[in-house]
Amino acid sequence: MRTVLLCAGFYNVLWGAFAVLFPGAIFRWLQMPEPNYPQFWQCIGMIVGVYGIGYAIAAFDPARHWPIVLVGFLGKVFGPLGMAQALWTGQLPWGFALNCVTNDLVWWVPFFLILKHAWERYQRDSGLEASPDESILLKDSITSNGRSLAEISQEHPVLVVFLRHSGCTFCREALADLSFARERIEGGGTRLVLVHMGTASSFSAFTEGYGLSDVPAFSDPERRLYRGLGLQRGTFVQLFGWGVWWRGLKSLLAGHRPGALEGDGTQMPGVFMIWQGRIVRRYLHSNAAQRPDYGALAILPANS
Repeated sequence: MRTVLLCAGFYNVLWGAFAVLFPGAIFRWLQMPEPNYPQFWQCIGMIVGVYGIGYAIAAFDPARHWPIVLVGFLGKVFGPLGMAQALWTGQLPWGFALNCVTNDLVWWVPFFLILKHAWERYQRDSGLEASPDESILLKDSITSNGRSLAEISQEHPVLVVFLRHSGCTFCREALADLSFARERIEGGGTRLVLVHMGTASSFSAFTEGYGLSDVPAFSDPERRLYRGLGLQRGTFVQLFGWGVWWRGLKSLLAGHRPGALEGDGTQMPGVFMIWQGRIVRRYLHSNAAQRPDYGALAILPANS
């Protein structure tokens, strides 16, 4: 990865310097009219050259500097799309596409693999954050109504819903589902508790629109409860798989529009039912888009 990024940096600086120093050369070689304002082409050369400096910096720690690689990768994807449109309409000669081959296409696979490595390291490091510890669900878990989960669970079964960040369309869909199922949940004697990653004040205002502002909630911005119960960050497929995109589109069309991110955008949700200090049921999402039946989950298992 280091070699790839250093090569990319060297190539970009070299290409950029050539475009700045000889802005009309490539047009003469391809027998194209030279631009009336060569400064624009020189500006493109400057931008490409500056990217090269970024790649050289990223080469010393590709996983840490993944945003530089990501921005470069996106440019190398979008650039050929514009070039394809220009070639299709005949606005540029096919020889000009050689720029896209050397500037963009040859870097697709190595840049993608670097980003994949960065994501896998992120996931690996996340998995080492904590070992699951179910007792953490009851320790010092004081909800917004001033009572602990342990105290509430001694009186009633408690359905504890761990949400994704409040800007996620699936988090908003979950709150709408909970609002709809609340009468069924509480009618069976179960109490509902929400766990989120935002501030208490912002979450209260957020849930007010769903009629859930009076539901006890626990703010866990450091994800202590999430991690303690084994709810880790999602993998790429769990967060961005085709099924997630499709469900996200349907959720969006249903009116669950995404908002500003508040919390860890990669955190996975989950549902736990506790009764008298014990977890008697758990639902772990296999992807961010799964839509559980909260009413069914709120029914106390027969062997509890």
